[in-house]
Formats: sequence, C-alpha cells, structure tokens
Amino acid sequence: MARPPGHSAGYDARREEIIDKAASLFAQHGYAATGTAQLCEAVGLGKGALYHYIGSKENLLVEIQARVIGPLLVQAREIERLDAPALVRVRLLSETLLTTVFARLDHIWVYEHDYRHVGGDNRKKILRQRREFEKLLRGLLEQAIEDGALRTIDPQLAVLQFLNLHNHTYQWAHRAPKGWTPARLSRDYCATLFTGLATEGVDLDAIERGALEMQAARGAPKSA
Repeated sequence: MARPPGHSAGYDARREEIIDKAASLFAQHGYAATGTAQLCEAVGLGKGALYHYIGSKENLLVEIQARVIGPLLVQAREIERLDAPALVRVRLLSETLLTTVFARLDHIWVYEHDYRHVGGDNRKKILRQRREFEKLLRGLLEQAIEDGALRTIDPQLAVLQFLNLHNHTYQWAHRAPKGWTPARLSRDYCATLFTGLATEGVDLDAIERGALEMQAARGAPKSA
C-alpha cells in the first residue's frame, strides 16, 4: 500500500513499525486469532488511527507477504542471470533464501502459515510470485541435469527436496547454535542435496569457490 498523498516520511516509519509488530503478533498467535484490539494495544493506537495507517487487517498480511517474496524474487532473478554454472547459482539462491529467513523470522512464520487468509487479487499475486520462484529454481536444476552435473531426476522432485531442506529452517533458527549462519547452512544443505543428486565426480569445493567468486563480483554482502 503506497503512502497516501500528503503524508511524510514519518508516516512511513510509523507504518513500518506497525507492520513489524503485527508480524510478531501473528507469528505468536496466528493471524485469525489476533484481534484488532491486540493490534491497537501493541502499537499504542486507537482503531481509527490504526486503520489510517494500514487500511485493513488483511493489508497487514499482504504487506508481510510482500516483504518476504518481493525482495527474494528480485535477488533470485539477478542470480538466474549470472554467468555461472547452474549449481553455483542454486547455491547462491539457497543462501539468499536462508538470509531472508534469518532476517525476518516473524515474517517468514506468517508467510508460511497465514497466506491462505489473503483473498482476491492479492492472493493470486502471492501465489503467482511463489510459483515464479519455484519455476526459476526448477529451471536451474533442469539446466544442471542437462549439463550433466546432476543425475537425471524428476525436476519437480528436486525442487521439493530443495524446498524441504530450506523451508522449515524458520522453526528453529531463533535457537540455532552460534556459527549456524545462512552461509554455513546453505553450504551444508547444498552439499547434502548435490551429493545425493550429483553424478560421480562433481566437485563441491569448486561450487563453493564459484559461489564466493560470484558474490565478490556482484558485491553481495556475505552472511559469514
């Protein structure tokens, strides 16, 4: 939801704060179980003032979804266009996804659990964006199979294996041991995936070196 005409940057900052607090409440209690009164109490606003910032409770859910999938898709498209082996790009996509998870744990919880409460065109947009991410990932895996880096496997099954490795990380990331950074987890997740699907002789170290080289070339921040 764009800033209404005549509103200042302070309006945007307050609105961002409201979305953050809403994400925390929804993650704790669920979207359906969180009432307007709880939202008002959490942000210190009356009902009228709250809706002045958010329009509706569902708009909060839409904004939380957008904060996750929007930036993720932008980065995924950039990775797809890189001049690098398909598995290097899969590795970069993995770390990008995990970095998003660690940066927005409450948002991810809501993203995974509550998107079904979004209706109409907003729901169609969210589902379309999710499908785009999966299609992009599938394309990279298909290319790796075609190149001979991965053994022949149903690409959709490979997509599901990738997602299953990554998508539940948010459930325990808040208590992850020190050192379990997105980079560390991505390296280990991909090693597990690639070793299971790879043809004989795939060089996992070369994939790691390629990922680091591409990050340096892109100027992408490293998550350690």
